[in-house]
Amino acid sequence: MEAGQIIILNGAPRSGKSSIAATVQEMFDGVWINLGVDACVQITPPRLRPGIGLRPGGERPDLEAFVPRLYAALYESIAAHSRLGLNVVADVGHHDAYSRPLGILRDCARRLAGLPVLFVGVHCPVDVIMQRRAASGADGAYVTGSVDDPVPLPVGLWQEEVHRPGVYDFEVDTSRQNPTECAMAIRQRLDAGPEPLAFRRLA
Repeated sequence: MEAGQIIILNGAPRSGKSSIAATVQEMFDGVWINLGVDACVQITPPRLRPGIGLRPGGERPDLEAFVPRLYAALYESIAAHSRLGLNVVADVGHHDAYSRPLGILRDCARRLAGLPVLFVGVHCPVDVIMQRRAASGADGAYVTGSVDDPVPLPVGLWQEEVHRPGVYDFEVDTSRQNPTECAMAIRQRLDAGPEPLAFRRLA
């Protein structure tokens, strides 16, 4: 059985990853399973949340022992779907700015060895991120800015840490392209090549 294509979308919260993933599911040929941080949070026990969504800064060392295992479980699931011929698009926010380095991205890359993976960096300027956070901040789900603190520390840390080391096969900027344009650019990259090698390098 031919392995399913895997697309990993990596970026900060509110950078537009989920919208791109939903567009891929809707527009791309074949069956696409949407896995990633949003799906994982829903199945993670409340006492371990935000799980793989734990933000940079080392604020919750009590949760950090679980984060590598949660990521490992996610990537093993991605691998299992691919080996069964199902395509996967996953939205994540990788960083290594915990209370100590955990080396999660390298471990995740190794778990997808031998499978077709396109690693996509999803960029968005911090001012646009803050606008999006303000627009969705009424429900309290996102840290928002103020006159005295326009870019709160957790937001700034995400911007600094999520794209380290910055090894990607392809990159998009959601301040310049809408989700459909980003998805189509990703599709063109898959069709035109070259062969994606970022996860091999990271592993």
